[in-house]
Amino acid sequence: MGGSGFRDKSGMLGQGCRSMTRRTVVGGGLAAIGAVAVTQAGIAAPNRRSIMAQHFQRERFVEDCLAAAKEGDSQAAVKEVLARAVRDHSAVLSGLGEPTEAGLDVLHHSPQLTIFAAKWTPQMNLLPHDHGMWALIGIYTGREDNILWRREAAGLKAHSANVLFAGDVAELPADAVHSVTNPLERFTGGIHIYGGDFFAAERSQWDPETLREQPSDGATIRAMFDRENARRAKICATA
Repeated sequence: MGGSGFRDKSGMLGQGCRSMTRRTVVGGGLAAIGAVAVTQAGIAAPNRRSIMAQHFQRERFVEDCLAAAKEGDSQAAVKEVLARAVRDHSAVLSGLGEPTEAGLDVLHHSPQLTIFAAKWTPQMNLLPHDHGMWALIGIYTGREDNILWRREAAGLKAHSANVLFAGDVAELPADAVHSVTNPLERFTGGIHIYGGDFFAAERSQWDPETLREQPSDGATIRAMFDRENARRAKICATA
């Protein structure tokens, strides 16, 4: 997961060392994390046209996603909203703020839809995991590398990969299994949308070496991300 003294091409310390204070995010993971106490945005009144292309607004984005989720092909409709938003990824970054630690910033959570901004520290890795529902990922800063896995009789087997840069959107079916890496020496942030109650779903994760399947445990995963933030804080303190 990377050594100490992360530096970008300009020779400056990687993002995050300038500010490691906790704000409205709590250490956590992508689809392996359990329920986390985080802030939740309110939802604006319906039936208003989106102006996200000019300025990203959390409440308006949630409103647009909820409206799209009512369509016949909810994943495809919500994907259009997400793609439109991250097309102007600088506006999304401005609206959500620069990532400063690993964590989740929940924009919306309901039985129908879960939306959060996931933030990965430099060179952070997440175990192979599933979601149990369809998922969308839209990157607004940095880069996210996905390895896609397939369940086979002999166990889990990697079958493809997908590299996402700022402005890119990926869709995952309900039976997808993937692992995630931020290969950069700076933070990555992405909006993740799930077609259901992400925090209430039963999920699995796989050991990265043996690929042994095990239940996703919220407390264990939260502890892992706490360790990731502690590792990052130690790097910043000694840099």
